[in-house]
Amino acid sequence: MLEVHLVIGPEMASSIGFILLFMLCVVPAILLHAQQQTGFISIDCGGPENFEYTDDSTNIKYNTDGPYIDTGLNKNISSEYAYPNNPILPLPLSDLRSFPEGERNCYSLKAGRIGRRHLIRASFLYGNYDGENKLPEFDLYVGANFWSTVKFSNISEQVVMEIISMAQSEVTDVCLVNKGLGTPFISALELRPLSSSIYNTEFGESASLLLFKRWDIASSSLNGSGRYVDDTFDRIWSPYSSSSFDSISTSSVIDVNGDGYKPPFEVMKTAARPRNGTDTLEFSWTPDDPSWKFYVYLYFAEVEHLQKTQLRKFNISWNGSPLVAPFVPLHLYATTLSNSKALVADEHRISLHKTADATLQPILNAVEIYIVRELDAQPTFEKDVDAVMDIRENYRIQRNWMGDPCEPKNYSWEGLKCNYSTSLPPRIVSLNLSSSSLSGIIASSISNLSSLESLNLKGNQLSGSVSTSLLERSRDGLLTLSVDDQNLSSSDKSNKKNIVVPIVVTISSVLALLVVFIFIWKLRRKKQSDEEINKPNKKGRTVASKNYQYTYSEVLDITNNFEMVIGKGGFGIVYSGKMKDGRQVAVKMLSPSSSQGSTEFQTEAELLMTVHHKNLVSFIGYCDDDSKMVLIYEYMANGNLKHYLSDTNPHCLSWERRLQIAIDAAEGLDYLHHGCKPPIIHRDVKSSNILLSEDLEAKIADFGLCKVFKNDNQNAEAAVMGTTGYLDPEYYKLRHLSEKSDVYSFGIVLLELITGRPAVLKGKPSMHILEWLTRELERGDLSTIIDPRLQGKYDSTSGWKAIRIAMACTASTSIQRPTMSIVLAELKQCFKIELPSDTQIFVDPRPRLPYSEFYSSSEAYSLDSDSITSPYPR
Repeated sequence: MLEVHLVIGPEMASSIGFILLFMLCVVPAILLHAQQQTGFISIDCGGPENFEYTDDSTNIKYNTDGPYIDTGLNKNISSEYAYPNNPILPLPLSDLRSFPEGERNCYSLKAGRIGRRHLIRASFLYGNYDGENKLPEFDLYVGANFWSTVKFSNISEQVVMEIISMAQSEVTDVCLVNKGLGTPFISALELRPLSSSIYNTEFGESASLLLFKRWDIASSSLNGSGRYVDDTFDRIWSPYSSSSFDSISTSSVIDVNGDGYKPPFEVMKTAARPRNGTDTLEFSWTPDDPSWKFYVYLYFAEVEHLQKTQLRKFNISWNGSPLVAPFVPLHLYATTLSNSKALVADEHRISLHKTADATLQPILNAVEIYIVRELDAQPTFEKDVDAVMDIRENYRIQRNWMGDPCEPKNYSWEGLKCNYSTSLPPRIVSLNLSSSSLSGIIASSISNLSSLESLNLKGNQLSGSVSTSLLERSRDGLLTLSVDDQNLSSSDKSNKKNIVVPIVVTISSVLALLVVFIFIWKLRRKKQSDEEINKPNKKGRTVASKNYQYTYSEVLDITNNFEMVIGKGGFGIVYSGKMKDGRQVAVKMLSPSSSQGSTEFQTEAELLMTVHHKNLVSFIGYCDDDSKMVLIYEYMANGNLKHYLSDTNPHCLSWERRLQIAIDAAEGLDYLHHGCKPPIIHRDVKSSNILLSEDLEAKIADFGLCKVFKNDNQNAEAAVMGTTGYLDPEYYKLRHLSEKSDVYSFGIVLLELITGRPAVLKGKPSMHILEWLTRELERGDLSTIIDPRLQGKYDSTSGWKAIRIAMACTASTSIQRPTMSIVLAELKQCFKIELPSDTQIFVDPRPRLPYSEFYSSSEAYSLDSDSITSPYPR
């Protein structure tokens, strides 16, 4: 063995010590912050073109705003408000971008996937950049929705606004709107990705959170910037102190990663406690508007080492009402608590009061307070947005086309008019590009504006002809079309020449001709409609039978002008309806903002007309009248299973009824998989797609995502569709779709029936039901797994068997999962256990439609109860 001995002198030892200290302390901090900046967008607005730098105080890398916006002017603040006259001024605030032209100017931030939650921060310093000493006022929007009004109390005020919002598209637009009170400007714009498990509210995706206050209670950094290298989300914490507080602190490491909010150590190392030995710690605030709704996030970590005889335990209340149950902060471990329902009042007071058995006063480390900003505007119909974006890029249009085309309502794009409705997102109905110096071929994407009522392309150097679909809509009187002669086909030019031949007739003759024309046109339209009903469409699929078709006016009669809403799903809004024979029906109307479209509409309509089973929702008819797509099906009096299992429903399903519902749903799926040739995969099995009749018979609904395997390919590649929590992980990863994908989803529904819990359990962080079940199975206590509302009214053997069936269905690989035929047989055995010993094996007495020629009964019933193998607690 070779040994090396190094003799180190005092000077070298000192140098090595410094290097080790640098490596242990400084380098990890630099690397940590570099890693934390993943996904950060940090824009110094108005800086020099293509300029990048790292801010010395925050170590955050900034670039200028050229890649994000192409309007506005770069400006510098007045020297009297800049460095060196203001030595603590953050570097991004020394310059700005102003927008003297255009009512709305928008930054486009490529923020990643849809549904991602972000913290967006906008900073403003007027600093008399324009030499006018006149403070402006303007509005700020995120996408289609109002964020806040930007106001200043003096020239040197630094206004910083933060909002937590959900990305509604891959690009998030931050827009400044000029409302006539001064030129809008912005100094810095920052976006920080957040974890999806934090800052959740009762409003879900229908609201954003506007920062009201963020306090570092009893802060030790009163002169700092409030931004810390170890804050993963780069929040700015303002110091908060009170004469009624004492401060306690620690230098020990605090675990801040436990609950997802990850507050920085610098904030959590200090805490406040009541001064003079009192038992209550309080803070309060008064809103400018008493109707504001608030969410409060309280941060705790025990920073003192307590003796065995010491206990810090306290209640938390709001305006005297309990907010959080008695709480004990954990030693050197951060915990975040928040209210589950929004707080609304003229004044707000949060009180932390020592419990009777506690020996120590309450503490508080930090607080965040947010105002709920409900989303009252819908973004423009997605396909319309795609179309006009393509038109903008194709012609390189120089107009101020940025942000959402239709929202805000008073600031839609120049040359566009939109139609706004309470039940639909805005649709583009008019496009005027006349005399816009356009050249090239007429963009095919114009035809994708399916609600267009007026189109003007005159006065441009466009080649090619207007599409056939636009010409047909023009002839049918649905579109006012203004184009140059060279953009009409030869036949249309000829028709145009014939049309302009002068004809002089009396007014009575014109009216007579008009009446005859309308009569003939209606006859021709009726004849064409009848022919269209039974001929294949362009994709080779047969349009639905006339026997099921209803006109839109008939739908209006059925729903009494859409009087009563009874539900809302991925397809759109569901209305109550009544047929002429008195039958009550449910009427689904496709929303243009729906993730499902005309393809899914046709899939569902055609499938429901060809498959029939007692456990599939019965189809009544459809309406496909221009852009109005409607499905009519039988009314299910008890709604969907998800709602029926929720805590908000006072009725508790018995164990026997839950098993019966599972059997009903399994019957429906088994028919789709084995009773249909070719087999059909549902692709969106979930508790909200299982409907319950008046007598709680279960039927599967929503067939828009169904996949038919026409070549009997039992494991085909398919685009991933479905619902989070129910989606087969193998299908999601490999894109391989089979009947076992439905089996997995059914297994999750079965677990919901067993436990009374949703597929994704809310919390901080949220948890999938399988993850929760795995933990509970380790304990082996059935009473903690089965819905406690049942109060033990079930056979334990039946309970364990149902769990074993569900676990088999949700195996990680499809080859390990049983078929629906096996699952159905096992569930019937499970139901039999609940029956008295003298009762025969369960047989559903309800009539069954014949499909025996497609069905192998031996597969369904020849297996015994040990045919399903999976982890099973004994």
